[in-house]
Amino acid sequence: MASARISTLAMLFTLSGLRAQLVTQPEDQVTVAEGNPLTVKCTYSVSGNPYLFWYVQHPNQGLQFLLKYITGDNLVKGSYGFEAEFNKSQTSFHLKKPSALVSDSALYFCAVRDTLIGAAGGAEHKL
Repeated sequence: MASARISTLAMLFTLSGLRAQLVTQPEDQVTVAEGNPLTVKCTYSVSGNPYLFWYVQHPNQGLQFLLKYITGDNLVKGSYGFEAEFNKSQTSFHLKKPSALVSDSALYFCAVRDTLIGAAGGAEHKL
């Protein structure tokens, strides 16, 4: 049976000189057999309300947006059968797929942005 190898890398969006934010993806790599459930973990720390994002980058391709949470329903459905659940009490936004495919082998990015009203400065990302 084939397996999907999922690599992870956290992205952090900050506003210059303002509140601290942190994203953690505890596993560098997740390997699952094709057809099995897939979970890629992401926890975050922000001062305000978070905007949360998942991106994927397949080999030799650019970054692709999967899904985002800003407000509303805690379960967010995204592209390619992925979903993520916003859990404020555990400060987590884990990416899940009920049945992994070999074609899911890629680099996955979790990103957070703090919601600041009237903030000055541009956003930058740090890997």
